[in-house]
Amino acid sequence: MSEKSRLRWLCRRGMKELDVIMTTYLESNYAIASEAEKAGFKELLEMPDPDLYALLLGKQTSSNQIIDYLARSMRSMASRS
Repeated sequence: MSEKSRLRWLCRRGMKELDVIMTTYLESNYAIASEAEKAGFKELLEMPDPDLYALLLGKQTSSNQIIDYLARSMRSMASRS
C-alpha cells in the first residue's frame, strides 16, 4: 500500500465533516507540503475525532505551531468550498 493510500484510509473518520476536510487537504495540499507540514498532518490523523473536530473548528488550539497552521489552513480551505 502506498503512503498516500494509507493516509487516505486514515482520513476516514467517524464524522463525515472530518472525512471531507482531511481528504481534501490530502488530495490538494499534501504533495506540495513541507516535511514539517506532512509530519503535522500525520499527527492530526492520530488525534481522537472530538479533539480534531474542536481544533478544525477553531474551538481548541495546539501548542504545536505546525498543527495550528494546518488547522487554520484547513478551516480556510473548507470555508471556500
